[in-house]
Amino acid sequence: MRQWWVFLLAGLLVCVLSSAVFSLTRPMAQMSRRTPLASADRSLVEDTFHLTVGIEVSLRLLPVDRGLAFRPGYLAVGVKVDRHGRLYGKPHRPGRYVAPVQLCSGRSCRRHDLTLVVLANVPWEPRELTFPGRVGTALDGEIGINGGPPDVVPTFTVTDPGKLPKGVSIGPDGHVGGVPREPGVSEVPVRICVAGNCAGVVVRLIIV
Repeated sequence: MRQWWVFLLAGLLVCVLSSAVFSLTRPMAQMSRRTPLASADRSLVEDTFHLTVGIEVSLRLLPVDRGLAFRPGYLAVGVKVDRHGRLYGKPHRPGRYVAPVQLCSGRSCRRHDLTLVVLANVPWEPRELTFPGRVGTALDGEIGINGGPPDVVPTFTVTDPGKLPKGVSIGPDGHVGGVPREPGVSEVPVRICVAGNCAGVVVRLIIV
């Protein structure tokens, strides 16, 4: 009789332990299935690009993972991609387009959607190109632009950083800052781009 109770208790204990192990392992299995999907959603560092009608595209797609190649093909409205991820061509119609690209490792490929925002060609011009300053006093200026398509942030790139005065910087947002260390006049080449519509300008810094 005592042995019967021992077997009964042992059976109940096995059932309790089995259900507990199942409840603990089930969420872990679901999480492991979701992980590859989350990583696949981040195939590219950037997947939204602003372009301008009639302006030659010169952009490059950057994969998050190394060793990936792109399947060459036509994307939308005159834009193509090559195997190195370079976008090229001239958009010929404004609008917002979703264009799939294929990222491949060997024979295995996965799809990632790009968003191409093609804007009308609206003229623009720089707002300020000359900035006076004093040695030892912080600069606080902004190049900026007049015109261009609305709601598009321009980018500013110093093409020859060696021309900047010591202690002075020009940021990608066009901000002129820093503390000049020496007097002099500097002419700094800067490339301004508005939705792919780019032009080179010369920023003049006069430090006394």
